[in-house]
Amino acid sequence: MRQTRGWSLLEAVTNVLVGYGVAVSTQILVFPLFGLHATLQENLLLGLVFTVVSLARSYVLRRAFEGLRDRRQTPPVFASLGRQEADVTKPAARAAAVAPHA
Repeated sequence: MRQTRGWSLLEAVTNVLVGYGVAVSTQILVFPLFGLHATLQENLLLGLVFTVVSLARSYVLRRAFEGLRDRRQTPPVFASLGRQEADVTKPAARAAAVAPHA
């Protein structure tokens, strides 16, 4: 089943929002171990910057993988048609669909 762009975006946003909470919490706990001391406001802002980057990355990768999935599931005879589907109810298309490939 194909995932729509809207659902891809919703999934990416949900994933990133949860990740934002985890990231800010991790920054607050780990930064001091490395001698970095940031205020809560600085941690929240830094987390926001990384969140925007992460959201864009997640969405682009999701769409790229969705495109790769589409290509893998397209029968070779229809690959030259791009995203259009052949009407296999017509005799010529039906013959092309079952013809061996050289």
